[in-house]
Amino acid sequence: MRTEDGSISVFVVIASLALIAVTGLVLDGGRLLAARREAQDIAANAARAGAQALDAHELRSGRTVLDAAAGARAVSAYLTQTSATGTSRIGADTVTVTVRMPVRLLLPGFAGAAHRTVTATERARAVRSVTGGGS
Repeated sequence: MRTEDGSISVFVVIASLALIAVTGLVLDGGRLLAARREAQDIAANAARAGAQALDAHELRSGRTVLDAAAGARAVSAYLTQTSATGTSRIGADTVTVTVRMPVRLLLPGFAGAAHRTVTATERARAVRSVTGGGS
């Protein structure tokens, strides 16, 4: 008569490891999605901060034009308050901000790296008034 003592133990160990791996992958995926959303929020807020830097002379002339140097300073000042790094591109009336954020993964062995970087790009446009009336 053949005994199969311990065969259930091997199955439980393998099933437990698989469950832990799947849980880790789900948690890492959630962390990446949350970091992506945070990076989008940071980029959008930094772009809005830069879009508020209007050129006063042009504004008095009735044109909505950004002061590129002041806009870049506003974006930089906003980004220094966050956990992200980024770059900005300022046009005549548009600010585009690209943000990069590192994310520490819980299961680096499965992903191949201990950290991933999420990137988000957002844009804000300077407008004269919300209603479009201009006054």
